[in-house]
Amino acid sequence: MTVHLCVLLWARSGAGEALAAYEDKVLALLGEHDGRLLQRARTVGAGVGPDEIQLIEFASQAGYDGFTADPRRTSLAAERDAAIARTDLHRVELVDQRPHPAPSAVTQ
Repeated sequence: MTVHLCVLLWARSGAGEALAAYEDKVLALLGEHDGRLLQRARTVGAGVGPDEIQLIEFASQAGYDGFTADPRRTSLAAERDAAIARTDLHRVELVDQRPHPAPSAVTQ
C-alpha cells in the first residue's frame, strides 16, 4: 500500500538555510527506502505559514518505517533540532491531477 505524506516544516528563527541543508541530507535517503520526493516548495513571505512544504511517496509502510529508523537520519537529530522549530506530518491521499481547461478568452 502506497504511503503519501504532506510534511510542513517551520524553521527556527534565522535557521532557514540550516533547515534546507538538513532536508537536503535526509531527502537524499528516500530512494533507498522505496520513497521519492514528489514536490518540495518554500513559502513566499515571512511568517505566513510553514517555511517548507513537501509531498513524499513511499511504496509501502515498510519503506516509510525504514526511512524513519535509518541511522543516518536519526544521527542528525541535533542538526534537525537546531534548525527546525516545528514539523506537521499528514498522511494524505492524492487527488486527480489532470489539468483543468483554461477559461476561454472573452471576446468583445
